[in-house]
Amino acid sequence: MNFAKRLVVSGRVQGVGFRYFVLRAAEPLGITGYVRNLRDGRVEIVAQGTAMDIRTLAMDVLAGPRHGRVDDIDKTDIPVSGDYDGFGIRY
Repeated sequence: MNFAKRLVVSGRVQGVGFRYFVLRAAEPLGITGYVRNLRDGRVEIVAQGTAMDIRTLAMDVLAGPRHGRVDDIDKTDIPVSGDYDGFGIRY
């Protein structure tokens, strides 16, 4: 069964390769959706997949890339959408 979550990540998450880190973490899990920078310095992740895969992604995101720092992840359940073909970076 598929689930969908919106994760908004705060900390030092822009300018440190964070979006590419999330992409590399999401793809092997088969998660669909996207990651993008927000104007306020946070990063938004929309992830669809199994509950376990989304939990795994959230744990990977919490660890973050080497030069980044995650201070908080705000998680919100959202409706599952058929709009995503794979996982990508939005600009």
